[in-house]
Parts: sequence; structure tokens; C-alpha cells
Amino acid sequence: MNTPYMSKYQKYFKFIFPAFVVLAAAGFGVYGYFSVFAKNRLQDKEVVKVKAEKFIEDNLVTPGMQVSIKDMVEESGLYKITVGVGDQEITSYVSKDGKNFFPQVLNMDGDVTQDQAAEQENQTVGTADVPEVDLFVMSYCPYGLQAEKGILPVVDLLGSKIKFNLKFVDYAMHGEKEIDENVRQYCIEQQGAVKLNGYLKCFVGQGDSAVCLKSVKIDGEALGSCIAATDAQFKIKEKLKDQNSWVGGQYPPFDIFKDDNVKYGVQGSPALVINGTTVSSERDPQSMLTAICFGFAMPPSECDQKLSSDAPSPGFGAGTGSDGNASCGN
Repeated sequence: MNTPYMSKYQKYFKFIFPAFVVLAAAGFGVYGYFSVFAKNRLQDKEVVKVKAEKFIEDNLVTPGMQVSIKDMVEESGLYKITVGVGDQEITSYVSKDGKNFFPQVLNMDGDVTQDQAAEQENQTVGTADVPEVDLFVMSYCPYGLQAEKGILPVVDLLGSKIKFNLKFVDYAMHGEKEIDENVRQYCIEQQGAVKLNGYLKCFVGQGDSAVCLKSVKIDGEALGSCIAATDAQFKIKEKLKDQNSWVGGQYPPFDIFKDDNVKYGVQGSPALVINGTTVSSERDPQSMLTAICFGFAMPPSECDQKLSSDAPSPGFGAGTGSDGNASCGN
């Protein structure tokens, strides 16, 4: 590894070491010197360890959270440390002088991996103890369905460690059936994440809402009441009939998440927002996991797991495919 810091360190060491040899020859004693040198290095390592623990506690975790460095070894000119935070273990790096902390290093001898590239691309995403993940879609958009297929395994993996919200673009391109499905999914989400995720897994595969409602055992009475109340609140069907209200005169509005659409500059389906920042990600599960994990203040161990890097096929059904950055809308 050849970072600017390491280059400076190696240059310093190159010129200081011969001076120590001269001192030893003058009577300091070669053996005695190296014994003291080794002892000081050990003490320095302990100092760096304590400093790193304090830095992480003061700056990177929730106040009061216990931090411990469980392992500390030399690797590529740095100290590689295993940090224990609660029931999680995270690998990070510290410079030997204790001045610089590296959450992650990139190996310059090989190709930058897809995960690393995604981290670089999303480096401006803010961090949180529980990242908030918003996915904006149109329920019948093939590319929105593709993004849902990619993100659902990540939602299952991370569970309550993230707050996942399915949201909708503020206009519909696929007719009244899409408006009805948007409202349906919005109301299913009110019954809890487990119900929504189960329904979506079925819907992206079959596209049959009646079958999926039965398979997940959605409370039909609560669903009907929610749909009626939501339609009354946002005047969804009323605006569908009034073509003067349509976006660009072409598409009926869908205003449940209109404020968020404006806030995040959502133009089409899909759009991924992490901790309030709109990000770009490939739609395979591994890329989605990498993008979301970049939003953690301290990534959990689940972020080290490997998911499929195959892009799901656009539209309904199983299989893999390629989409580029295709979307429904502008």
C-alpha cells in the first residue's frame, strides 16, 4: 500500500534508522537499543489503541455506547483493528502514529470492486444509527419492479436495522390500474413491514394482487377502510377523472408523497433515497446492500454478507436481466 502518509513514514524511517546504529556503536549497545525500541513500539501500540477507542466513542457512535478494540494487528503499514460496538464487530484501520483513522481502505493492486465503486459514488450520503431508506416507484413500472426485486432481499437481511419506506412517484404512467395498486400497497404498508414485504415478494413475481392478498393474509376490512380514507384525503379518483389536473396533460397525479417527490427531486421510477440523499445504485441485491450500508454510522455485520450481483429482470416474474439506468418517467 502506498498512501501519502506511508510514503512520508517510510522516508522518515529510512533516515532515522542509521542514526540509531551509530549511537549503538558508540556504546549504547545494539542489543540494549533494540530491546528498548521493541518495548517502546509495544507501548506506542497500546497508546494508539486507547486513542482509537476514544475517537470512535466520541465521534462515531451514539453517546454512551460501549466501544472496545478486540484485535489489533499490523497490515500493510497500518494497524488493522477489530472494533466491537454492542453485538457488532467492524474492521477499520489506524495509522501507526495514531493520527489518522480509516473506516476502510481500498486495495490499489487489484480492480476496484463493485462494492467499493458504489461506496465511492455514494460517499456524500449522510450516516445514521438506523438509516432511512425510501424507494420511489410506480407499481406497474417494469424498472420500479426490478428495483423492488433487488432491494427486498436487503430489507429481509437488515430487518429493523433500517427503516424502509415504499413510496410512489407523484404521477402515474400506467393507467387506473396503477393508481389502484399504488393506493393498495400504501395501505398494506400501514399494516406493517412484514405484510408489505410479503405482499411485494408475491406481486413482483406474479402481478396478481388478488392472489397476493390471500397469500399474505391481508386484513381485507382494514385495507378497504384505508383505501377509502386515502382516496378522500388526496382526491385520487377525482383527479384521475379531471384531465385538467394531469401532469403535462398526459398523466394523472398521485399526490400521497408529492412533498417528498419535490423535496428529493424525484423524476421517475425508480428513485432511491438514503438518509435524505438521492443516490444512484445498480439494481442487484449486492449493489443495493452496499449503497444502504454506506448510510450506517457503524455498519452491522450483515453488511459483510454477500448477496446476488445479478440484476433482476425488469417487469414481473423471476430471472435476471440488464437495464442500464432505464426508468419510467423523466
